[in-house]
Amino acid sequence: MSGMASILRGSAPAGVHRWDPDDRADDGELRAACDAHGWRLAYLDTSAVEDRAGVLADLGTALELPAHYGRNLDALHDCLRDLAEPTLLLWRGWGTPALAEPRAFAAVVRVLGARGPGAALEVLLAGAGPEDAAPLLV
Repeated sequence: MSGMASILRGSAPAGVHRWDPDDRADDGELRAACDAHGWRLAYLDTSAVEDRAGVLADLGTALELPAHYGRNLDALHDCLRDLAEPTLLLWRGWGTPALAEPRAFAAVVRVLGARGPGAALEVLLAGAGPEDAAPLLV
């Protein structure tokens, strides 16, 4: 859990991280760590989603993005700058869209990792996914 604490304290590189729930904290421990550091824990499951449009729609719901969110990469980037509070996104089922549309998945990951100043978002890719996705992570 010390790795998670360093992410939430901002002393680890920000971005998108692989997360093996078998070797790490369970959801209760993640929630407790987020609460202790003043972060919100959000959940995303795209195990049944194979396209970028579905991923972007589900991201909007998981992150509680505003009604004007346009469900495209530019709108996602803009809305991430305006998150109301620091957020840790636990993304399960990411392997499905990563395998179905690798380029689209890479584009979404780039946007999630390229937030503007002051936007506090960390993403944990939970569970199995394509091994070649590792270079995409920031």
